[in-house]
Amino acid sequence: MAGEGGGGGVRELTYSHVGATRDGPLPEGWRRVRHRVRLPDGCFATAGAAVLGWRLHRAAGIRITADAPQAAPGVTVVSRIGPGPLALTAPCRVVWAADDDRRAGFGYGTLPGHPAAGEEAFVVTRDASGAVWFEVRAFSRPDSPLMRAAGPAGRAFQHGYAWWLGRTLRRLCARR
Repeated sequence: MAGEGGGGGVRELTYSHVGATRDGPLPEGWRRVRHRVRLPDGCFATAGAAVLGWRLHRAAGIRITADAPQAAPGVTVVSRIGPGPLALTAPCRVVWAADDDRRAGFGYGTLPGHPAAGEEAFVVTRDASGAVWFEVRAFSRPDSPLMRAAGPAGRAFQHGYAWWLGRTLRRLCARR
């Protein structure tokens, strides 16, 4: 495992099934999210760069601190959602990344301090017909009292977050 950004020690992922968002089915027994949206034609490079370079998340209003300018295996990223001291903090580590002519994106897994345990992937693909797609794939379980107490509202938040990212990426692609 890569060391934590800013020096200090290694923090272990809080779940098993590392890399399961990359390909194939998501593990059984976990909350699962799969949201797929078509992007404007010809925006593969723009969309892929926005995902890999954290621009998508920042444009969606997420405060991102990462120990590298681009997603790559071992990079630690902390997302913050919400105002000031009430912000929800979600530390993760990138466990896989792809950047080729058909697929650009990454999957990251939860670290201690994240309200959930699991993995989430953000991937742009170009299919054989040239159509460009963005997909969020995730599996998780509550890993904090707050997330457990959220119950169905926590699930709704996860699905809404995936939808919001898709909408934001479509907007970024339209501006290219």
